[in-house]
Amino acid sequence: MKLDVHTHAFHPKIAHKVLAQLNDHYGIDPVGSGTVDDLLDRAESAGLDGVVIHTAATDPSQVIPANNWAMELTRDNPGVIGFGSMHPDFDRIEDELDRIERKGVKGLKFHPDFQGFRMDDPKFFQLMEIVGGRFTLMFHVGDVLPPEQNPSCPAKLARLREMFPEPVMIAAHMGGYRHWEYALEHLCGKDVFFDTSSTLDFVDDDLLGRLFRSHGIDRLLFGSDYPLYDPGRELDELKRRMSLGSADLDALLTTASTLIA
Repeated sequence: MKLDVHTHAFHPKIAHKVLAQLNDHYGIDPVGSGTVDDLLDRAESAGLDGVVIHTAATDPSQVIPANNWAMELTRDNPGVIGFGSMHPDFDRIEDELDRIERKGVKGLKFHPDFQGFRMDDPKFFQLMEIVGGRFTLMFHVGDVLPPEQNPSCPAKLARLREMFPEPVMIAAHMGGYRHWEYALEHLCGKDVFFDTSSTLDFVDDDLLGRLFRSHGIDRLLFGSDYPLYDPGRELDELKRRMSLGSADLDALLTTASTLIA
């Protein structure tokens, strides 16, 4: 399957509110409506077979609703793979992970910056112990704060990789949104996949090329970060800027389907 491994979609009743919040935080005008129907239409237009949709519980009370939403999206929409969510302060971590595993959820998304915990918090390490190797893990990495102050950063994820060798790990935003030089230093070449989301508008061709060459096409996955960006536009930009041949493009689009089994 050709997948967009990094997307978001929201219930039609709240989608417009979430888009406004994303615009406030990132200063980016979202595309489309933020709904699953709009996302799937755009993915089909881009020649994709499916999308991975992520959610993040910003507090413990949102864990079960977020996971129910992920399961509903997967059940009701062919071509959608919904990743679940977990929060270090949730009081029934093992029970909930068992529940979503039984229901067929293949992955978890962690967004320390939005969820209000640090990636190097011992409580998060305890959560990672419970997760084990059962799920593919997508991590938001990076933001405008310097790495030592930011809840997530490439160095923190590199430490997680060393501490927890079992799960497949994906570092969103080419290893770290606005932390790309640190991704080159701490993550490139390690057993971590990068997705391409929310990167192209912020890096020049030289830095983008260094990230591609240093990490290797076999560890890169296509991600658009819809509704911040349109999948077709992002894919066209990647092909143009990196002069991707058919074999490299196929790898970029299909590797994710082998990781999320």
